[in-house]
Formats: sequence, C-alpha cells, structure tokens
Amino acid sequence: MTETNENAVREGRIIRGVGGIYSVDLGGGATVSCRVRGALRATFSSAARTAGAYHTGSRLDRPLTGDRVRVELAANAAGGAGDGSEAVICAILPRKNALIRPPLANIDYIFIAAAAAKPAPVLPTLDKLVSIAEYNGIEPVIVIGKRELDEAGSERIADIYRRAGYAVFPLSCATGEGVESLSAFVAEKLSGRVAAFAGASGVGKSTLLNALFPGLGLRTGGVSEKIGRGRHTTREASLFPLPGGGYIADTPGFSLLDFENFDFFGLDDLPGTMREFAPYYGHCRYADCTHTKEEGCAVLEAVREGVIAPERHKSYLEMYTALKAKPFWGKAKQ
Repeated sequence: MTETNENAVREGRIIRGVGGIYSVDLGGGATVSCRVRGALRATFSSAARTAGAYHTGSRLDRPLTGDRVRVELAANAAGGAGDGSEAVICAILPRKNALIRPPLANIDYIFIAAAAAKPAPVLPTLDKLVSIAEYNGIEPVIVIGKRELDEAGSERIADIYRRAGYAVFPLSCATGEGVESLSAFVAEKLSGRVAAFAGASGVGKSTLLNALFPGLGLRTGGVSEKIGRGRHTTREASLFPLPGGGYIADTPGFSLLDFENFDFFGLDDLPGTMREFAPYYGHCRYADCTHTKEEGCAVLEAVREGVIAPERHKSYLEMYTALKAKPFWGKAKQ
C-alpha cells in the first residue's frame, strides 16, 4: 500500500456501477463505494481507443464492471465502505478486453446459454456472440438448458459446437442431469478468473446460476406464452465474488446486445472468429478466398464433407453479408 497526501491507494475490481457510483472489491472481503476523480473523466476517450474500442463516446469511455482500478481512500475510509464521497477511482488499469453491451471488461470465459426448447434456440444469434467472444479473446462455453424438453434437439446442438471445438454442456436444472459436470468445469476453470453468463431471456440462465452458485439468490422468471420469450429478471451487469477468488457476472439477455448494429469487428476479422475454419486457411485455391462461394475453397469442402457443421457456415454467411453491407467498409453494396 502506498500513501498519497495521507490517503491510501489500493487496487481493486469494479463489481457494480449505478448512477456514477461504483462498488469496488478490494479483496479480503472489503468493498468500497467510489466516484470517479474529475481529472480522470477526460482520459476515457483516449483510454477507450487504446483498448481497441470502435466507439468513442460510447460506454467504453467510462469505467466498466470488471475493470481493474486504483482507488484512493480517505484515511478514515481505508478498508471500509464509504458513501461515495470518501473514495475515488484515480486510475483504470489496462483492459484485457471490453464489451459494449453488456458493458463488461476483462472477461476470461463467457458461458452462452441456450434452451433446447421454450424458447427455441436461434443459432445465428448464438454464433454472433461466439464470434464476438472469439474476437475479444474470451473463451466461449456452450450450455444447452432445458434438456428434458427435447433430448434429441439438445444433442443435435451439442454436436454442432463440439465439432467446432468448444466445451458443451447439455443439462437440465429440472432433473439435475448434467449440472454436476458443468459445476466441476466451473470449479476447475474459474479460480481467479472472470466469467460471464449470457443468454436469451427465458432460457433458464438465472435458474442455472442459482443451481451452480446458490448464494447468488438471483430472481427467475418464466416464459411468456404469447411471445415465447422470457420476462427479463436481470437488470444490470454485476460481478459476484466466488470462494475460489474469481468472479461470475450475470448479464442482460441477448436483446440488449448490439446484434442489429453488428460492428464489433471488421469483415477481415470475421474468418478468424470461426475456430473450426483455422485448419483450412492457406489451403484454398485463391489467396483472397472469402469462404462463401469460391471454387477450390477448403472450408466449403469441409462443410460438404460434414467436418464443419453447415449450420455454423450458414451463420458465417449471415455475418459476412451483414458486415459487408456496413458503411464502415465504404459504400454499401446496392
């Protein structure tokens, strides 16, 4: 610990932020409420650009849940919880990665939850999140819940992502099947790391988190019979400290992720987000192959042979078309 004008400076991690007040975990069970030092606010735009953000002026221009920060504590607040006036965030440490929606930083794993049924899985949406995770250096893990409603469908989805090289966990919180296997994976991988759970509303994400981490006590909601989607029960991104030293984040559903304005990365980066394409790069007939329709494309041949799941390649084509049409790439194709 260093001293600055009789104030203690400590490092911690933001676990929640509401209305300009940030809760920072200092370790050892100590949490403090902080505001941001005024002089620091002016550095957010340049810091966001350094972190690789496309959107200056966006949420990346301010502290995010998951950020490692330096906190200056008044002498009478060191190690304790203040009311926001006793502690200030004086520095944001370099980010490993950052997402815009939900606003989270320094994520190691993202557990992407889908349901075997009710609501029916939408694989292109799932694949967009997988690609966003890959681009940001986050390891995706696929969780297929509500297995008891459609066991065959659950296995079909699991096979798609296992072939792509991902850890996949089909399970049922209703029967308990598969939960123990995922729990063991979490215990092994999450020690000292940050993991986010994301999923469309109604897939049972909060129920799953409560099964894995009973102490969280998250609210759960059912699926609307009219629209086939769940009622949102998660309001904001928050980190919950785990006994092993890591953190788990509960995040809003897919509807709050910026998938319609799909500009998290560029067209040239898209192939690198498809893990199962990697063995075929450099083996296509044309050096500038887009893996969409060219003759002699090694990726397309792998799709025809069933090595790459056609569902995954279909998602790739949808993302390719969306990114190609973006003004970011110049004049959109007519």
